[in-house]
Amino acid sequence: MNAELCRKALEKVGNPNILVNIVSRRVRQLNSGAGALSRPLIPNATNLGAADIALREIVEGKQQVA
Repeated sequence: MNAELCRKALEKVGNPNILVNIVSRRVRQLNSGAGALSRPLIPNATNLGAADIALREIVEGKQQVA
């Protein structure tokens, strides 16, 4: 996981416990491979892991946050 993305996402969410829950839920969705929820909401996500994709989605405002 990218530390800079974690820091920026935490600024957006405010609570580290909620951030962990949001990221873990999104990682499960991305790894499920079923339907539209399993596709990244950001462009150029080919070289990123699922957790980094989830964090970038939060930072870029592509996911609803708490």
